Amino acid sequence: MLPFIGGRHTGMAGFTLIELMITVAIAAILAAIAVPSFNEAMLGSKLNTLANNFVASAQLARSEAIKRNAQVTLAAPSGAWHDGWVVRAGGTVIYSHPAFPKGFRLSGNVTGIVFQPTGVGATSANLTLCRATPTIGSLQRTVTVSATGRPGVAKVTGATTCS
Repeated sequence: MLPFIGGRHTGMAGFTLIELMITVAIAAILAAIAVPSFNEAMLGSKLNTLANNFVASAQLARSEAIKRNAQVTLAAPSGAWHDGWVVRAGGTVIYSHPAFPKGFRLSGNVTGIVFQPTGVGATSANLTLCRATPTIGSLQRTVTVSATGRPGVAKVTGATTCS
């Protein structure tokens, strides 16, 4: 409690410079600890979005093959999935996806997936989605399209390579 003389407070209330410096130092330490986790959360979110975009395109290609009763292809025209892909029925482009943001890579064992009129995939695919630059990161996603035509995504943690 502050001294009270003649109806007025005589002391000053507030923080000292040392108390303020200690508070700022503690805040800086907490921020330094939180930033790496925040970066990993942001990377995980971005990988989920990109993987889900590919799965949605595979589901579109499969459903269009059933609807049109014709083969529909999901393909990477440039040969690299991260450069974008198209869903095509015959010569008609149904959907075109743009290239991934710089630094993200989607690669795998095929550059095209054909869906039969029954919705069954003529080829199965295993693709790896990761961040190649500026740092690899510890998260990846494995995108698969089974021989039955069903797409899926699995989370991979602790990854050290991105090809």
